[in-house]
Amino acid sequence: MAASDFRRWIDEGGEPLDARMCADLVAPEAPEREDPFAQPHPREEMTYERISRWSHTRGERLLRGIYCAVAVLVCVGLSALLIYTALDLPQFGGADALVDNEVSRFYVEEGLAHTGAVNIISGIILDFRGFDTLGESHVLFIAACTVLLLLHLPQGDDPDSLRMRMAAESDDRHFEPRHDPILQGGARVLVPLLIVFGAYILLNGHLSPGGGFSGGAVLGAGMILFLCAFGFKQAERFFTFKTFRAATTAALVCYALSKGYVFFTGANGLANGITAGKFGAILSGGLMMPLNIAVGLVVACTMYALFTLFRKGDL
Repeated sequence: MAASDFRRWIDEGGEPLDARMCADLVAPEAPEREDPFAQPHPREEMTYERISRWSHTRGERLLRGIYCAVAVLVCVGLSALLIYTALDLPQFGGADALVDNEVSRFYVEEGLAHTGAVNIISGIILDFRGFDTLGESHVLFIAACTVLLLLHLPQGDDPDSLRMRMAAESDDRHFEPRHDPILQGGARVLVPLLIVFGAYILLNGHLSPGGGFSGGAVLGAGMILFLCAFGFKQAERFFTFKTFRAATTAALVCYALSKGYVFFTGANGLANGITAGKFGAILSGGLMMPLNIAVGLVVACTMYALFTLFRKGDL
């Protein structure tokens, strides 16, 4: 900057001089250079096009063929394994089929003394194989949760979510029966009978044929019949998603805690304080009746939940 310019800026000041001083201090920008990688090389473009064409023609057919071959190999291997295992089983109807089977003889001879249940099948399922039954109940609950994740309608307040819910509701309720005298009259007679009969099967599963799975299936059928006859508006008065979540969670937790207590005490040689009860009485069989109720609740709630989810995508 010249001395005269500086003196004039001291006397008068002004933005042009300020801009000039800033321009002198700022280094000049380097000219932009071309990026050699900005544009792909023609050979790279040709290679990419070839790979893209191959993946959509021969590559797709090749992957599909590999997938089919692997699927066939897995199915054949699994079938061979099952056949080999079946060939190792005792011959059906053979006179000596159960001669060396100590487990079945123990169940038949000692099952009543250990479980206190007249129905030896319930004793096996809920006592000797109680851990397996707990896993089966969890499988049902996980299946319902999986279907809920896949079919559950969005709960947001945005227009798309509301539009989807309204469309599902209107489409489903459009086909619901309205004042159908035959269906609703039959439901009024059958639903109370199904509920009472299902409860009877649950409470007497350790004394007679039945138990948690069969009783829960009858209860679930009664709830589904009520829904089909009277619609969601009436069914939601006693069964919602909160009901499903509370009932299944409580049943599984009670089952797990009770059997966990029995497993812990039995593995450590401790007395659990649970008596078998009087033979043939309703309060007998130890924990059979509470476990049957827990399993029945899980089965009934899962059946009803799956039905409602497949109908309209929500509970």
